[in-house]
Amino acid sequence: MPSTRYLTAAFYKFVALPDYVQRQAPLLELCQQRNVKGTILLATEGINSTIAGAPDDIHAVLAYLRQDPLLADLEHKESWAKRPPFNRMKVRLKREIVTMGVPGVDPTRMAGTYVKPQDWNALIADPDVVLIDTRNDYEVAIGTFAGAIDPHIRTFGELPAWVEQAQALQAQNGKKPKVAMFCTGGIRCEKSTAFMRAQGYDEVYHLEGGILKYLEAVPPEQSQWQGTCFVFDERVSVDHGLTQGTHKLCRGCRMPLEEGDLLSPQYEAGVSCPRCFDATSAVQKSRARERQRQWEREKARAKPA
Repeated sequence: MPSTRYLTAAFYKFVALPDYVQRQAPLLELCQQRNVKGTILLATEGINSTIAGAPDDIHAVLAYLRQDPLLADLEHKESWAKRPPFNRMKVRLKREIVTMGVPGVDPTRMAGTYVKPQDWNALIADPDVVLIDTRNDYEVAIGTFAGAIDPHIRTFGELPAWVEQAQALQAQNGKKPKVAMFCTGGIRCEKSTAFMRAQGYDEVYHLEGGILKYLEAVPPEQSQWQGTCFVFDERVSVDHGLTQGTHKLCRGCRMPLEEGDLLSPQYEAGVSCPRCFDATSAVQKSRARERQRQWEREKARAKPA
C-alpha cells in the first residue's frame, strides 16, 4: 500500500434514481460515521462524487453503494494524497449530476462509443477526427491533448451553444465529421457525446475513464497529453501516474494559479489572485479572509499528530 494516508475515490454513474432525495440522509450519515469527506451529488439521472478518507472507510462507503442493484457495477478511480483533500462532507441534491441544461439528453441510451486509453492515441491520430476538449477554459489552460480544440467555455453548460457555431464541426459534402471528446473523469463526455448524437453526429467517441484513466494507464513516453490535469480537490492538478502536480489554487475564484501569480500584489491566500481581484468588492474580500481563517483552523485540527 502507498505510504500516503488518504485515499481519494472518484466515481459517477448515469442511472435512473427516482428516490434520490431519500438517499441523501443515510448516505451522509454513513460518510460522517466513517470520517469520509468530499462531495456526493445525487439527481434523478444518477450519482457523481469525489470522496477521500482512510482506505477502509472509503471502501466501506463504496460497498454500501454497490449493495444497491442499481449501483452494483459502479466503477471508481483511486489516487492518494499526503494530506486530506477535503475539509467537510456534503451530499447535495441536484437537477443534473453534471449541468448541461439541455432537456432530453440521456447518456444511458445515447452516449458515444467508448475508447480505452490504450486505443486513444490511434483514434486522435486520424486526421479526419475532430478532437474536442469539453472542459472549462481554466482547466484547458494548464493541460490538454496535442491537437485538441479548446471551445473557450467558462462552464459545461456553454458547450451546446459552441457546438452550434463551431466551424470545425460543420458538415462537409453533406456529412458531419467524426468527433472525439474528452474530459477529466468521463462524466462530461458521456453527456456531451449523447448531445452530439442527438444533433445528428453519427460517429462520436469519448475517452473511457477520462484524462485521469489515460494518465494512469498510458506510459509518459507514449503519451499525447501535454501539461497537467486540473482536479476539483485540494490536489489542484495531477500528472502521469496520478501523482500530485505543482499547481496551487486561488480560493477566491477556485481556479488554478498561473506561473507568477503568487508574486503578484493582487494575490492573497484564500482571497484573490490577478484573475479575480477586480471582480470582488472590499466586503467580499473581507468575507473571504474570514473563510480563509476558518479553513486554516479546520486544517490545523485535521492535521495528524
